[in-house]
Amino acid sequence: MSEPQAPTLLIRPDQVRPVDRGNGVVTLPYVGKWNCEANRVTTGQTQFQPGTGLPLHSHNVEESVLILEGEAVAEIGEERFDLVAGEATWVPAGVPHRFYNRGEGLMRIYWVYGGRDVTRTITATGETFEHLSESDRGGLSTP
Repeated sequence: MSEPQAPTLLIRPDQVRPVDRGNGVVTLPYVGKWNCEANRVTTGQTQFQPGTGLPLHSHNVEESVLILEGEAVAEIGEERFDLVAGEATWVPAGVPHRFYNRGEGLMRIYWVYGGRDVTRTITATGETFEHLSESDRGGLSTP
């Protein structure tokens, strides 16, 4: 089989350079302005070791998350949901949220942002930075 011709992309996770977010949280960036000039969505996968997650934050664009593996907690606005593989969420732009691993094994999520220029704003500090930039690490242990 041949590879797709540009601008089409074929993403193979074992060929994607991982982004270490710290404390057992690793992201595999799939489609974004780093590898596509015409994208209107930004996608990737994030893996969480047991007891890890990201801090409460919001984005400038909407986000959908699909649980691929493991047991997750999704905090969205004032609500909290226990999720398992195959379940998904949608979070409007500007709504504080976070996902973390509540299970004993690896948790993996597939995420899609509704935009090309994605930012993350940390709820506790108000700090805003570009998604997956050097400032966007923030993996943490969760209760």
